Amino acid sequence: MTNDSSIYNAVYADGSFGKVTLDKLLNRGGASGRIFSVKNRPELVAKIFHNTDKSRTNRQKLEAMLLNKPNFAPVETDGVQYTQIAWPEAILEDEKGFCVGYMMPLINMSEAVSLDHLMQKAIRKKLGLSDKYAYRIFAAYNVASMVTALHKCGHYIVDLKPSNVSVYKSNMLVAMVDCDGFSIKGERARYPAEFVTEEYIYPEGMNLSCEEMGEEQDKFALAVIIFKLLNNGIHPFSGTPRKNDEEMLTIQNRIEAYHYAYGLWPDKYQAPHPYTLHEYFDKTTLEMFERAFAKGGERPTAYEWQEHLWTLMHSLRQCKNNPNHVYFTNKGCGLCMTEDKFYQEIRNIKKQKQTPETIRGIEIADLSDEKIKKDKAEKQAFSHKMQKISYGILAVYMLFFSFLYPIILPLKKWLNTIGLGLQAIAVTLIMLGVNRFIHKYGNIFPLLQNKEITNMLQVYALICIIVALVSVNDIPKNILDLAL
Repeated sequence: MTNDSSIYNAVYADGSFGKVTLDKLLNRGGASGRIFSVKNRPELVAKIFHNTDKSRTNRQKLEAMLLNKPNFAPVETDGVQYTQIAWPEAILEDEKGFCVGYMMPLINMSEAVSLDHLMQKAIRKKLGLSDKYAYRIFAAYNVASMVTALHKCGHYIVDLKPSNVSVYKSNMLVAMVDCDGFSIKGERARYPAEFVTEEYIYPEGMNLSCEEMGEEQDKFALAVIIFKLLNNGIHPFSGTPRKNDEEMLTIQNRIEAYHYAYGLWPDKYQAPHPYTLHEYFDKTTLEMFERAFAKGGERPTAYEWQEHLWTLMHSLRQCKNNPNHVYFTNKGCGLCMTEDKFYQEIRNIKKQKQTPETIRGIEIADLSDEKIKKDKAEKQAFSHKMQKISYGILAVYMLFFSFLYPIILPLKKWLNTIGLGLQAIAVTLIMLGVNRFIHKYGNIFPLLQNKEITNMLQVYALICIIVALVSVNDIPKNILDLAL
Protein backbone atom coordinates (compact mmCIF):
# COMPACT_ATOMS: atom_id res chain seq x y z
CA MET A 1 0.00 0.00 0.00
CA THR A 2 1.25 3.49 -0.85
CA ASN A 3 1.92 5.89 2.02
CA ASP A 4 0.93 9.54 1.52
CA SER A 5 0.78 11.86 4.58
CA SER A 6 -0.88 15.21 3.87
CA ILE A 7 -2.56 17.68 6.17
CA TYR A 8 -5.79 19.38 5.09
CA ASN A 9 -8.41 21.64 6.60
CA ALA A 10 -11.74 19.91 7.20
CA VAL A 11 -14.83 22.17 7.00
CA TYR A 12 -17.97 20.66 8.58
CA ALA A 13 -21.66 21.30 7.95
CA ASP A 14 -22.04 23.47 11.07
CA GLY A 15 -19.21 25.76 9.94
CA SER A 16 -16.60 24.36 12.31
CA PHE A 17 -13.26 23.17 11.00
CA GLY A 18 -10.19 21.22 12.02
CA LYS A 19 -6.99 19.68 10.75
CA VAL A 20 -6.91 16.12 9.38
CA THR A 21 -3.95 14.05 8.26
CA LEU A 22 -4.25 11.50 5.50
CA ASP A 23 -2.60 8.13 5.97
CA LYS A 24 -2.55 5.15 3.62
CA LEU A 25 -3.79 5.05 0.06
CA LEU A 26 -6.68 2.58 0.11
CA ASN A 27 -7.88 2.86 -3.45
CA ARG A 28 -6.69 4.68 -6.53
CA GLY A 29 -10.34 5.28 -7.26
CA GLY A 30 -12.17 5.75 -10.51
CA ALA A 31 -12.46 8.79 -12.70
CA SER A 32 -12.98 11.28 -9.87
CA GLY A 33 -10.42 10.64 -7.11
CA ARG A 34 -8.28 8.50 -4.78
CA ILE A 35 -9.33 7.15 -1.39
CA PHE A 36 -7.15 7.50 1.74
CA SER A 37 -7.52 6.47 5.34
CA VAL A 38 -7.52 9.25 7.98
CA LYS A 39 -5.09 9.21 10.90
CA ASN A 40 -6.75 8.67 14.27
CA ARG A 41 -10.17 8.49 12.58
CA PRO A 42 -10.63 4.81 11.59
CA GLU A 43 -14.35 5.31 10.93
CA LEU A 44 -13.62 7.85 8.16
CA VAL A 45 -11.87 7.95 4.79
CA ALA A 46 -10.92 10.85 2.52
CA LYS A 47 -11.52 11.21 -1.20
CA ILE A 48 -9.01 13.46 -2.96
CA PHE A 49 -10.04 14.62 -6.42
CA HIS A 50 -7.74 13.95 -9.37
CA ASN A 51 -8.65 17.32 -10.90
CA THR A 52 -8.83 20.46 -8.78
CA ASP A 53 -9.71 22.74 -11.73
CA LYS A 54 -13.39 22.51 -10.73
CA SER A 55 -12.63 23.45 -7.13
CA ARG A 56 -15.40 26.07 -6.91
CA THR A 57 -18.09 23.84 -8.47
CA ASN A 58 -17.01 20.88 -6.34
CA ARG A 59 -17.21 23.00 -3.18
CA GLN A 60 -20.70 24.22 -4.02
CA LYS A 61 -21.95 20.71 -4.68
CA LEU A 62 -20.36 19.36 -1.51
CA GLU A 63 -21.81 22.21 0.55
CA ALA A 64 -25.25 21.35 -0.82
CA MET A 65 -24.70 17.72 0.15
CA LEU A 66 -23.61 18.67 3.69
CA LEU A 67 -26.70 20.84 4.17
CA ASN A 68 -29.16 18.38 2.61
CA LYS A 69 -28.17 14.99 3.94
CA PRO A 70 -30.54 12.00 3.46
CA ASN A 71 -31.89 10.40 6.60
CA PHE A 72 -30.26 7.00 6.28
CA ALA A 73 -28.54 6.24 9.56
CA PRO A 74 -26.08 3.35 10.07
CA VAL A 75 -27.61 0.06 11.18
CA GLU A 76 -26.21 -1.97 14.05
CA THR A 77 -26.51 -5.77 13.88
CA ASP A 78 -24.96 -8.17 16.40
CA GLY A 79 -22.81 -5.37 17.76
CA VAL A 80 -21.46 -4.40 14.31
CA GLN A 81 -22.35 -1.05 12.77
CA TYR A 82 -23.05 -1.00 9.01
CA THR A 83 -22.73 2.33 7.21
CA GLN A 84 -24.96 2.21 4.16
CA ILE A 85 -24.04 5.41 2.34
CA ALA A 86 -20.71 7.20 2.02
CA TRP A 87 -22.20 10.73 2.24
CA PRO A 88 -19.76 13.63 2.74
CA GLU A 89 -19.02 14.56 6.36
CA ALA A 90 -16.66 17.47 5.69
CA ILE A 91 -15.06 19.40 2.83
CA LEU A 92 -11.24 19.16 2.59
CA GLU A 93 -9.21 22.27 1.69
CA ASP A 94 -5.53 22.67 0.95
CA GLU A 95 -3.38 25.47 2.42
CA LYS A 96 -4.54 27.83 -0.36
CA GLY A 97 -8.21 27.26 0.40
CA PHE A 98 -8.93 25.18 -2.70
CA CYS A 99 -11.44 22.36 -2.34
CA VAL A 100 -9.46 19.17 -2.94
CA GLY A 101 -11.93 16.54 -1.73
CA TYR A 102 -14.05 15.46 1.19
CA MET A 103 -14.28 13.11 4.14
CA MET A 104 -16.92 10.42 4.35
CA PRO A 105 -17.78 7.37 6.47
CA LEU A 106 -15.74 4.23 5.82
CA ILE A 107 -17.61 1.43 4.10
CA ASN A 108 -15.72 -1.84 4.26
CA MET A 109 -16.25 -3.01 0.69
CA SER A 110 -14.51 -6.31 1.45
CA GLU A 111 -17.68 -7.23 3.36
CA ALA A 112 -19.96 -6.21 0.49
CA VAL A 113 -20.65 -7.41 -3.04
CA SER A 114 -22.06 -5.78 -6.12
CA LEU A 115 -25.73 -6.43 -6.86
CA ASP A 116 -24.54 -7.97 -10.13
CA HIS A 117 -22.98 -10.81 -8.13
CA LEU A 118 -26.20 -11.43 -6.24
CA MET A 119 -28.25 -12.03 -9.38
CA GLN A 120 -26.51 -15.06 -10.89
CA LYS A 121 -26.63 -18.49 -9.26
CA ALA A 122 -23.16 -19.50 -10.50
CA ILE A 123 -21.57 -16.31 -9.11
CA ARG A 124 -23.39 -16.65 -5.79
CA LYS A 125 -22.01 -20.17 -5.50
CA LYS A 126 -18.49 -19.06 -6.44
CA LEU A 127 -18.49 -16.25 -3.86
CA GLY A 128 -20.14 -18.34 -1.16
CA LEU A 129 -23.24 -16.13 -1.04
CA SER A 130 -26.54 -17.43 0.25
CA ASP A 131 -28.88 -18.80 -2.40
CA LYS A 132 -31.99 -17.80 -0.43
CA TYR A 133 -34.42 -16.04 -2.77
CA ALA A 134 -35.84 -14.02 0.16
CA TYR A 135 -32.44 -12.32 0.54
CA ARG A 136 -32.71 -10.93 -2.98
CA ILE A 137 -36.15 -9.53 -2.21
CA PHE A 138 -34.74 -7.93 0.96
CA ALA A 139 -31.85 -6.48 -1.07
CA ALA A 140 -34.37 -4.99 -3.52
CA TYR A 141 -36.27 -3.49 -0.58
CA ASN A 142 -33.10 -1.88 0.81
CA VAL A 143 -32.18 -0.38 -2.58
CA ALA A 144 -35.69 1.05 -2.91
CA SER A 145 -35.41 2.46 0.63
CA MET A 146 -32.10 4.15 -0.20
CA VAL A 147 -33.51 5.73 -3.38
CA THR A 148 -36.59 6.85 -1.44
CA ALA A 149 -34.43 8.60 1.17
CA LEU A 150 -32.46 10.42 -1.56
CA HIS A 151 -35.60 11.46 -3.45
CA LYS A 152 -37.10 12.92 -0.27
CA CYS A 153 -34.13 15.30 -0.24
CA GLY A 154 -34.53 16.04 -3.96
CA HIS A 155 -31.36 14.14 -4.93
CA TYR A 156 -31.17 11.68 -7.84
CA ILE A 157 -28.62 8.94 -8.47
CA VAL A 158 -29.06 8.99 -12.30
CA ASP A 159 -26.31 6.43 -12.97
CA LEU A 160 -28.25 3.85 -11.00
CA LYS A 161 -27.21 0.32 -11.96
CA PRO A 162 -26.30 -2.92 -10.13
CA SER A 163 -22.55 -2.42 -10.42
CA ASN A 164 -22.89 0.96 -8.69
CA VAL A 165 -24.85 -0.50 -5.77
CA SER A 166 -23.43 -2.98 -3.29
CA VAL A 167 -24.93 -4.91 -0.39
CA TYR A 168 -23.31 -6.38 2.69
CA LYS A 169 -22.92 -10.13 2.29
CA SER A 170 -24.09 -10.92 5.82
CA ASN A 171 -27.40 -9.06 5.84
CA MET A 172 -28.17 -7.57 2.39
CA LEU A 173 -28.05 -3.98 3.68
CA VAL A 174 -27.16 -1.37 1.06
CA ALA A 175 -23.62 -0.03 0.69
CA MET A 176 -23.39 3.00 -1.64
CA VAL A 177 -20.27 5.02 -2.48
CA ASP A 178 -19.30 7.77 -4.96
CA CYS A 179 -22.27 9.90 -3.91
CA ASP A 180 -20.58 13.04 -5.25
CA GLY A 181 -21.55 11.74 -8.70
CA PHE A 182 -25.28 12.04 -7.93
CA SER A 183 -27.55 14.86 -9.10
CA ILE A 184 -27.69 17.06 -5.96
CA LYS A 185 -30.34 19.60 -5.05
CA GLY A 186 -28.94 22.81 -3.61
CA GLU A 187 -30.71 25.83 -2.13
CA ARG A 188 -30.28 27.91 -5.29
CA ALA A 189 -29.30 25.43 -7.97
CA ARG A 190 -29.07 21.78 -8.93
CA TYR A 191 -25.66 20.18 -9.36
CA PRO A 192 -26.15 17.53 -12.06
CA ALA A 193 -24.80 14.02 -12.39
CA GLU A 194 -22.04 13.44 -14.90
CA PHE A 195 -22.62 9.82 -15.97
CA VAL A 196 -25.42 7.52 -17.07
CA THR A 197 -25.22 3.96 -18.40
CA GLU A 198 -26.98 2.28 -21.32
CA GLU A 199 -29.41 -0.54 -20.56
CA TYR A 200 -30.67 1.60 -17.64
CA ILE A 201 -31.68 4.78 -19.51
CA TYR A 202 -35.43 5.38 -19.60
CA PRO A 203 -36.99 5.56 -23.10
CA GLU A 204 -37.98 9.22 -22.92
CA GLY A 205 -34.47 10.16 -21.86
CA MET A 206 -32.68 8.85 -24.95
CA ASN A 207 -32.23 12.36 -26.35
CA LEU A 208 -31.39 13.94 -23.01
CA SER A 209 -27.98 14.47 -21.46
CA CYS A 210 -27.40 12.99 -18.00
CA GLU A 211 -27.35 16.58 -16.64
CA GLU A 212 -31.02 16.86 -17.67
CA MET A 213 -32.10 13.58 -16.09
CA GLY A 214 -33.80 13.28 -12.73
CA GLU A 215 -36.44 11.27 -10.91
CA GLU A 216 -37.87 9.50 -13.99
CA GLN A 217 -34.42 8.10 -14.74
CA ASP A 218 -34.09 6.78 -11.19
CA LYS A 219 -37.61 5.33 -11.22
CA PHE A 220 -36.89 3.43 -14.43
CA ALA A 221 -33.43 2.19 -13.39
CA LEU A 222 -34.73 1.13 -9.96
CA ALA A 223 -37.52 -0.90 -11.60
CA VAL A 224 -34.93 -2.61 -13.83
CA ILE A 225 -32.80 -3.52 -10.80
CA ILE A 226 -35.81 -4.88 -8.89
CA PHE A 227 -36.95 -6.89 -11.93
CA LYS A 228 -33.46 -8.43 -12.26
CA LEU A 229 -33.27 -9.25 -8.56
CA LEU A 230 -36.67 -10.95 -8.60
CA ASN A 231 -36.15 -12.65 -11.97
CA ASN A 232 -32.73 -14.31 -11.62
CA GLY A 233 -30.80 -11.53 -13.34
CA ILE A 234 -33.00 -11.33 -16.46
CA HIS A 235 -33.22 -7.79 -17.84
CA PRO A 236 -36.84 -6.70 -18.44
CA PHE A 237 -35.98 -5.74 -22.02
CA SER A 238 -34.10 -8.91 -22.90
CA GLY A 239 -35.83 -11.89 -24.48
CA THR A 240 -35.93 -14.23 -27.47
CA PRO A 241 -36.40 -12.47 -30.83
CA ARG A 242 -39.42 -13.89 -32.65
CA LYS A 243 -37.79 -13.72 -36.12
CA ASN A 244 -34.25 -14.89 -36.78
CA ASP A 245 -33.90 -12.72 -39.87
CA GLU A 246 -34.61 -9.45 -38.04
CA GLU A 247 -31.87 -7.05 -37.02
CA MET A 248 -30.60 -7.85 -33.51
CA LEU A 249 -31.41 -4.86 -31.33
CA THR A 250 -29.31 -3.88 -28.34
CA ILE A 251 -30.98 -3.74 -24.92
CA GLN A 252 -31.06 0.06 -25.08
CA ASN A 253 -32.63 -0.08 -28.57
CA ARG A 254 -35.34 -2.34 -27.17
CA ILE A 255 -35.89 0.05 -24.26
CA GLU A 256 -36.24 2.97 -26.68
CA ALA A 257 -38.90 1.04 -28.65
CA TYR A 258 -40.69 -0.20 -25.48
CA HIS A 259 -40.06 -3.86 -26.33
CA TYR A 260 -41.06 -5.10 -22.89
CA ALA A 261 -41.70 -8.84 -23.26
CA TYR A 262 -43.14 -9.55 -19.81
CA GLY A 263 -46.22 -7.35 -19.84
CA LEU A 264 -49.93 -7.94 -20.14
CA TRP A 265 -49.69 -7.99 -23.94
CA PRO A 266 -47.14 -9.95 -26.04
CA ASP A 267 -44.34 -7.89 -27.54
CA LYS A 268 -44.11 -8.04 -31.34
CA TYR A 269 -40.30 -8.12 -31.41
CA GLN A 270 -39.42 -10.66 -28.72
CA ALA A 271 -40.80 -13.40 -26.52
CA PRO A 272 -39.90 -13.70 -22.82
CA HIS A 273 -36.66 -15.36 -21.72
CA PRO A 274 -37.21 -19.16 -21.50
CA TYR A 275 -36.33 -19.24 -17.79
CA THR A 276 -38.26 -16.20 -16.63
CA LEU A 277 -40.10 -16.26 -13.30
CA HIS A 278 -42.46 -13.37 -14.07
CA GLU A 279 -45.49 -15.63 -14.56
CA TYR A 280 -45.22 -16.57 -10.87
CA PHE A 281 -45.16 -12.96 -9.59
CA ASP A 282 -48.23 -11.66 -7.82
CA LYS A 283 -50.68 -9.42 -9.66
CA THR A 284 -49.60 -6.17 -8.01
CA THR A 285 -45.93 -6.77 -8.84
CA LEU A 286 -46.78 -7.41 -12.50
CA GLU A 287 -48.93 -4.26 -12.64
CA MET A 288 -46.11 -2.15 -11.19
CA PHE A 289 -43.63 -3.51 -13.74
CA GLU A 290 -46.20 -2.80 -16.46
CA ARG A 291 -46.40 0.81 -15.31
CA ALA A 292 -42.59 1.06 -15.19
CA PHE A 293 -41.85 -0.36 -18.64
CA ALA A 294 -44.92 -0.13 -20.90
CA LYS A 295 -45.46 2.98 -22.99
CA GLY A 296 -47.69 5.60 -21.41
CA GLY A 297 -47.52 4.20 -17.88
CA GLU A 298 -46.92 6.28 -14.77
CA ARG A 299 -43.82 4.73 -13.25
CA PRO A 300 -43.98 3.67 -9.61
CA THR A 301 -41.99 5.88 -7.27
CA ALA A 302 -39.18 4.50 -5.14
CA TYR A 303 -41.48 4.80 -2.12
CA GLU A 304 -44.18 2.72 -3.85
CA TRP A 305 -41.59 0.00 -4.50
CA GLN A 306 -40.40 0.21 -0.90
CA GLU A 307 -43.94 -0.27 0.41
CA HIS A 308 -44.75 -3.07 -2.02
CA LEU A 309 -41.54 -5.00 -1.37
CA TRP A 310 -42.16 -4.71 2.37
CA THR A 311 -45.59 -6.30 1.81
CA LEU A 312 -44.06 -9.04 -0.37
CA MET A 313 -41.45 -9.90 2.28
CA HIS A 314 -44.17 -10.43 4.86
CA SER A 315 -46.39 -12.59 2.64
CA LEU A 316 -43.88 -15.05 1.18
CA ARG A 317 -44.70 -18.76 1.13
CA GLN A 318 -42.02 -21.27 1.98
CA CYS A 319 -41.30 -23.93 -0.65
CA LYS A 320 -41.59 -27.48 0.68
CA ASN A 321 -39.06 -28.88 -1.79
CA ASN A 322 -36.20 -26.42 -1.33
CA PRO A 323 -35.50 -24.36 1.84
CA ASN A 324 -33.87 -21.62 -0.29
CA HIS A 325 -37.05 -21.10 -2.30
CA VAL A 326 -40.07 -18.96 -1.52
CA TYR A 327 -43.00 -18.02 -3.74
CA PHE A 328 -45.77 -15.45 -4.02
CA THR A 329 -49.07 -16.99 -5.18
CA ASN A 330 -51.09 -20.18 -5.49
CA LYS A 331 -49.34 -20.87 -8.81
CA GLY A 332 -46.56 -22.50 -6.80
CA CYS A 333 -42.80 -22.15 -6.65
CA GLY A 334 -41.56 -20.56 -9.87
CA LEU A 335 -37.95 -21.27 -8.91
CA CYS A 336 -38.63 -25.01 -8.79
CA MET A 337 -40.51 -24.88 -12.09
CA THR A 338 -37.76 -23.04 -13.96
CA GLU A 339 -35.01 -25.20 -12.45
CA ASP A 340 -36.85 -28.36 -13.52
CA LYS A 341 -37.24 -26.92 -17.01
CA PHE A 342 -33.55 -26.03 -17.16
CA TYR A 343 -32.31 -29.45 -16.02
CA GLN A 344 -34.72 -31.21 -18.39
CA GLU A 345 -33.31 -29.24 -21.32
CA ILE A 346 -29.76 -30.08 -20.18
CA ARG A 347 -30.70 -33.77 -20.16
CA ASN A 348 -32.20 -33.44 -23.65
CA ILE A 349 -29.04 -31.75 -24.93
CA LYS A 350 -26.85 -34.51 -23.48
CA LYS A 351 -29.13 -37.12 -25.03
CA GLN A 352 -28.89 -35.42 -28.42
CA LYS A 353 -25.10 -35.35 -28.16
CA GLN A 354 -25.09 -39.07 -27.45
CA THR A 355 -27.28 -39.72 -30.51
CA PRO A 356 -25.13 -39.76 -33.68
CA GLU A 357 -26.07 -37.10 -36.22
CA THR A 358 -26.91 -38.46 -39.65
CA ILE A 359 -27.23 -37.21 -43.21
CA ARG A 360 -29.59 -39.32 -45.29
CA GLY A 361 -29.33 -42.08 -42.77
CA ILE A 362 -25.51 -42.03 -42.65
CA GLU A 363 -23.77 -41.04 -39.41
CA ILE A 364 -21.69 -37.87 -39.83
CA ALA A 365 -18.82 -39.57 -38.00
CA ASP A 366 -18.83 -42.21 -40.75
CA LEU A 367 -18.29 -39.63 -43.52
CA SER A 368 -14.59 -39.01 -42.83
CA ASP A 369 -12.10 -40.01 -45.55
CA GLU A 370 -10.41 -42.59 -43.32
CA LYS A 371 -13.72 -44.13 -42.34
CA ILE A 372 -14.90 -44.27 -45.95
CA LYS A 373 -11.65 -45.93 -47.12
CA LYS A 374 -11.80 -48.45 -44.28
CA ASP A 375 -15.45 -49.30 -45.01
CA LYS A 376 -14.69 -49.67 -48.72
CA ALA A 377 -11.83 -52.08 -48.02
CA GLU A 378 -13.99 -54.12 -45.65
CA LYS A 379 -16.82 -54.29 -48.18
CA GLN A 380 -14.44 -55.44 -50.93
CA ALA A 381 -12.99 -58.17 -48.69
CA PHE A 382 -16.47 -59.34 -47.71
CA SER A 383 -17.62 -59.35 -51.37
CA HIS A 384 -14.59 -61.43 -52.39
CA LYS A 385 -15.33 -63.90 -49.60
CA MET A 386 -19.00 -64.19 -50.58
CA GLN A 387 -17.97 -64.69 -54.23
CA LYS A 388 -15.95 -67.75 -53.25
CA ILE A 389 -18.77 -69.12 -51.11
CA SER A 390 -21.30 -68.57 -53.93
CA TYR A 391 -19.12 -70.64 -56.31
CA GLY A 392 -19.09 -73.41 -53.72
CA ILE A 393 -22.88 -73.28 -53.32
CA LEU A 394 -23.31 -73.30 -57.09
CA ALA A 395 -21.13 -76.40 -57.43
CA VAL A 396 -23.09 -78.25 -54.71
CA TYR A 397 -26.38 -77.12 -56.30
CA MET A 398 -25.40 -78.37 -59.77
CA LEU A 399 -24.09 -81.70 -58.47
CA PHE A 400 -27.18 -82.30 -56.34
CA PHE A 401 -29.66 -81.82 -59.17
CA SER A 402 -27.40 -83.58 -61.72
CA PHE A 403 -27.38 -86.73 -59.57
CA LEU A 404 -30.94 -86.35 -58.34
CA TYR A 405 -32.12 -89.61 -59.98
CA PRO A 406 -29.60 -91.89 -58.21
CA ILE A 407 -30.28 -89.95 -55.00
CA ILE A 408 -34.04 -90.63 -55.05
CA LEU A 409 -33.85 -94.09 -56.67
CA PRO A 410 -33.93 -95.86 -53.25
CA LEU A 411 -37.28 -94.08 -52.69
CA LYS A 412 -38.77 -95.37 -55.94
CA LYS A 413 -41.23 -97.77 -54.32
CA TRP A 414 -42.46 -95.12 -51.87
CA LEU A 415 -42.78 -92.49 -54.58
CA ASN A 416 -44.82 -94.86 -56.74
CA THR A 417 -47.08 -95.48 -53.77
CA ILE A 418 -47.85 -91.75 -53.06
CA GLY A 419 -48.66 -91.10 -56.69
CA LEU A 420 -47.94 -88.37 -59.21
CA GLY A 421 -50.24 -85.79 -57.54
CA LEU A 422 -48.30 -85.61 -54.30
CA GLN A 423 -45.05 -85.73 -56.23
CA ALA A 424 -46.19 -82.71 -58.26
CA ILE A 425 -46.98 -80.82 -55.04
CA ALA A 426 -43.52 -81.70 -53.67
CA VAL A 427 -41.91 -80.44 -56.89
CA THR A 428 -43.82 -77.14 -56.56
CA LEU A 429 -42.70 -76.67 -52.95
CA ILE A 430 -39.08 -77.43 -53.87
CA MET A 431 -39.11 -74.84 -56.66
CA LEU A 432 -40.71 -72.25 -54.36
CA GLY A 433 -37.97 -72.92 -51.81
CA VAL A 434 -35.26 -72.44 -54.46
CA ASN A 435 -36.87 -69.18 -55.56
CA ARG A 436 -37.19 -67.90 -51.97
CA PHE A 437 -33.53 -68.73 -51.23
CA ILE A 438 -32.40 -66.77 -54.30
CA HIS A 439 -34.48 -63.70 -53.34
CA LYS A 440 -33.42 -63.77 -49.69
CA TYR A 441 -29.69 -64.26 -50.14
CA GLY A 442 -29.25 -62.70 -53.58
CA ASN A 443 -27.82 -59.48 -52.02
CA ILE A 444 -25.21 -61.42 -50.04
CA PHE A 445 -23.86 -63.72 -52.77
CA PRO A 446 -22.64 -61.72 -55.81
CA LEU A 447 -23.32 -64.63 -58.21
CA LEU A 448 -27.01 -64.65 -57.34
CA GLN A 449 -27.38 -60.96 -58.21
CA ASN A 450 -27.41 -61.85 -61.92
CA LYS A 451 -31.03 -62.57 -62.97
CA GLU A 452 -30.05 -64.59 -66.01
CA ILE A 453 -27.98 -66.96 -63.87
CA THR A 454 -30.71 -67.36 -61.23
CA ASN A 455 -33.34 -68.04 -63.91
CA MET A 456 -31.07 -70.60 -65.53
CA LEU A 457 -30.45 -72.32 -62.17
CA GLN A 458 -34.18 -72.60 -61.50
CA VAL A 459 -34.89 -74.00 -64.98
CA TYR A 460 -32.03 -76.46 -64.63
CA ALA A 461 -33.37 -77.66 -61.27
CA LEU A 462 -36.86 -78.12 -62.71
CA ILE A 463 -35.58 -80.14 -65.70
CA CYS A 464 -33.46 -82.36 -63.45
CA ILE A 465 -36.45 -83.00 -61.13
CA ILE A 466 -38.78 -83.85 -64.04
CA VAL A 467 -36.21 -86.20 -65.59
CA ALA A 468 -35.64 -87.91 -62.24
CA LEU A 469 -39.36 -88.35 -61.54
CA VAL A 470 -40.09 -89.57 -65.07
CA SER A 471 -37.39 -92.19 -64.66
CA VAL A 472 -38.49 -93.23 -61.17
CA ASN A 473 -42.16 -93.55 -62.14
CA ASP A 474 -41.50 -95.32 -65.50
CA ILE A 475 -43.79 -92.72 -67.08
CA PRO A 476 -43.05 -93.62 -70.79
CA LYS A 477 -44.05 -97.26 -70.15
CA ASN A 478 -47.24 -96.23 -68.32
CA ILE A 479 -48.22 -93.84 -71.09
CA LEU A 480 -47.73 -96.66 -73.64
CA ASP A 481 -49.95 -99.00 -71.62
CA LEU A 482 -52.68 -96.37 -71.58
CA ALA A 483 -52.45 -96.07 -75.37
CA LEU A 484 -53.10 -99.84 -75.74
